[in-house]
Amino acid sequence: MSFFKNIFICGLLWLAVISTSFAAHQGSIQGIVQSANDHLPLAGASVFLVETSQGVATDAFGKYQLDHLKAGQYTLRFSYIGYQTQQVNVTVKDNESVRLTTLLTSSNLMLSEIMVSTPKTVGSEELNPLGNVDILLRPTQSSQDILRIVPGLFIAQHAGGGKAEQIFLRGFDIDHGTDIHLSVDGMPVNMVSHAHGQGYADLHFVIPETVERVDFQKGMYNADKGNFATAGFVAFQTKDALEQSSILLEAGQFDTYRVVGMLDLLSEKQKKENRQSAYLAAEYMGSAGYFESSQNFSRLNLMAKYHHYLSDNKMLTVQASTFSSQWDASGQIPQRAVDQGLISRWGAIDDTEGGETSRTQISVKLKQMMDNGAIWDNQVYLIDYNFELYSNFTFFLNDPVNGDQIRQKENRSIFGYQTNYHLESDFGGTKLFSHLGAGIRRDNVRNNELSRTLGRRTTLSTVSLGNVQETNVFAFINETLQLTPRLKANVGVRVDHFDFEYIDALSSNYQRQNQAQTIVSPKLSLSYTLNPAVELFAKSGYGFHSNDARVVVAQQTTQTLPSALGADVGVNLKPFANMYLSVAGWWLDLEQEFVYVGDEGIVEPSGETRRLGVDFALRYQITPWLYADANVSWTHARSTQAPEGENLIPLAPSFTSIGGLTFKTKAGWNGSLRYRWMDDRAANEDNSVIAQGYFLLDASLNYTHKRFEVSFSAQNLLDQAWDEAQFDTESRLQNEANPVSEIHFTPGTPFFAKVGVKLFF
Repeated sequence: MSFFKNIFICGLLWLAVISTSFAAHQGSIQGIVQSANDHLPLAGASVFLVETSQGVATDAFGKYQLDHLKAGQYTLRFSYIGYQTQQVNVTVKDNESVRLTTLLTSSNLMLSEIMVSTPKTVGSEELNPLGNVDILLRPTQSSQDILRIVPGLFIAQHAGGGKAEQIFLRGFDIDHGTDIHLSVDGMPVNMVSHAHGQGYADLHFVIPETVERVDFQKGMYNADKGNFATAGFVAFQTKDALEQSSILLEAGQFDTYRVVGMLDLLSEKQKKENRQSAYLAAEYMGSAGYFESSQNFSRLNLMAKYHHYLSDNKMLTVQASTFSSQWDASGQIPQRAVDQGLISRWGAIDDTEGGETSRTQISVKLKQMMDNGAIWDNQVYLIDYNFELYSNFTFFLNDPVNGDQIRQKENRSIFGYQTNYHLESDFGGTKLFSHLGAGIRRDNVRNNELSRTLGRRTTLSTVSLGNVQETNVFAFINETLQLTPRLKANVGVRVDHFDFEYIDALSSNYQRQNQAQTIVSPKLSLSYTLNPAVELFAKSGYGFHSNDARVVVAQQTTQTLPSALGADVGVNLKPFANMYLSVAGWWLDLEQEFVYVGDEGIVEPSGETRRLGVDFALRYQITPWLYADANVSWTHARSTQAPEGENLIPLAPSFTSIGGLTFKTKAGWNGSLRYRWMDDRAANEDNSVIAQGYFLLDASLNYTHKRFEVSFSAQNLLDQAWDEAQFDTESRLQNEANPVSEIHFTPGTPFFAKVGVKLFF
């Protein structure tokens, strides 16, 4: 026994000596990757060690570390979307750590740099590669246009350009945001219990030129996204710094004009030495519109942003913005009025529609690296919002004398706080990435109103009036485990608690109507990297359909937050170095879809629904300067409780596609030719009324010089007569004896051209 004991002790000593010797002959590489333009860190940049095929991504501070390296010569390859790939030779010595600072220079996009599976790192979000590619290539006329980056997402404007656009995605007529979670720099865009409808999301407060990144994900598979994320989320990130100041002047048909100023407030020396940036951005836009009655549209945007690295491991971001807009509108018109020659396509039944809105917000965010390597960020924001809208959807259906014009109005303040904690640790010999978060959002809505009006001047009666207070407290945990070098699992759990309160100002007795509910939403995703060119994935998640406080207190049922369950299965692949493909099949079940019809002040339940479909996305770099892209989506959306043939979901898109060609030359020329196509779709449950589809072509051409840029763009090149927004509505014209239910529409933009000149300084 003593013999085996001695052998065992000697073996332990030998292992200790060997392990000590092994550790003593290891080195490491530590570094930071920055943009050569502004010296700001590049989070999520790829760092690849050629000799060992070891890859990592930079964290939120642009930092990375490669450990357990034998002494010798190594080649590091640095890449980031939209930047020139750089290789650096490094000599690693025993017991030493090499420290590098790498500056990447911006360049034309090369799809060969896009990977199907990106390395994960602490505090750096896994951005959708399609969003990164498209924001660099696609021309954008407005912040709402950027939403079209999401494959399969379509928008429609139907109120003079000032109202939030109608959104369609994955078999949802999302209205103005009911089923898609939108945010800008961590601040919410969707408005709960809004006067015009649940989730109303007006993105017009975003100046398109300030947007740097757009991340998106379809489905409810992200634990850090809760309310409104049934169909997915879109997160806008604005620039932290400007490369240079500029002023843009644009003018187009229909008395359209736009001025955008971007002013860098700090010198290059201040930015580099003090590691801070600050800029102002302003936008003013006006247009008469293409209708017979002038739309008198105007919009003013002002924004300021300050970004400062307080130390190597701490950064502060403060931003504020204000926005206001006014407009008149011709509204939706009935098809029969055009067919009978009563009005033209560009006419109106009631041209006194329109409205005004404003939004002012401030946000403070502090992000820091802790001693254990974790990254902790905290954000607080305040939003003040006002809205007033006049509409007339049914003309003289309810009031044959004065007409059916309505006013929807509210004043709102929002307070929010959220915290995120990211940590990388070892779990059973493999890497575990933890993301924990919590927060609160409180909306205080004053004088949420629906009234009958005449000509925007006279209030005939008040249908509903009250105050809404809604609070959402949430917490989540998201764990990503690298099970094998190829297999990665993500498990998340989110808990949301909602407090709904409504005070009816028209009730003879003062009463606070309250309702509360807590819901737990688990998530599970798997991804398998078959080889560097193929990644398989499966995602699943449990969530809920958003709900309006007025619906909740009126229903008083257990279905306060109707459950939702869905899954995606697909593949990301690169058949060639310069081609990226993504294909996914999906399904989504909803327990119930309560809808508060703000135009009538009533609640409409739609019952259980099922949606399933296929999404296809292609990005192809044909030459170093020519790119092609295409998105195709097919959806089957049905109510599961209605009889066959009467179970269609009105206005749910069935077949859509968007794509085009883009070119960018080293000589400064760039432009695009793009198409949008939507198939015919049912406008009611039995498909007896059809919303007509359309095919449109848009084009742009620009020349960029180091001192200036000249631009030209044209929408609807073929001058198609198309209907942008369509609804099956029952209405009555002034002298009609009986009401008629048929398609009511807003005509889409005719051929529209504009030119622009931008000066850099």
